[in-house]
Amino acid sequence: MINKRDNNKQRLRRHRRVRGKISGTPDCPRLSVFRSSKHIYAQIIDDTKGITLCSASTMEKSFTAENKANVDAAKKVGSVLAEKAQKVGIQKVVFDRGGYIYHGRVKSLAEGARESGLKF
Repeated sequence: MINKRDNNKQRLRRHRRVRGKISGTPDCPRLSVFRSSKHIYAQIIDDTKGITLCSASTMEKSFTAENKANVDAAKKVGSVLAEKAQKVGIQKVVFDRGGYIYHGRVKSLAEGARESGLKF
């Protein structure tokens, strides 16, 4: 029987493996995704300087949705993040799914960001 601790351990191994291959630059920063059981978070990071350029999550006060842990909420977070990125001047990013499967909430966040103008 596989428990949640083992699943998270495997996710972190996948995340480390992917992070060895991709990195955010000033021209093309990294869009990093983290999801918990209740919320979803996304941020755009410049890895050369080690700074977060912009972020969005379901924890923000401006975010109003009844259920903050579903596909619709993730899509809204993606579109909000894309709008913030365009205000900062970011057009193109590298997508870092954080070791999660590209499915469900992670996929919905990516689609929302793409529909709002981010390219990856």
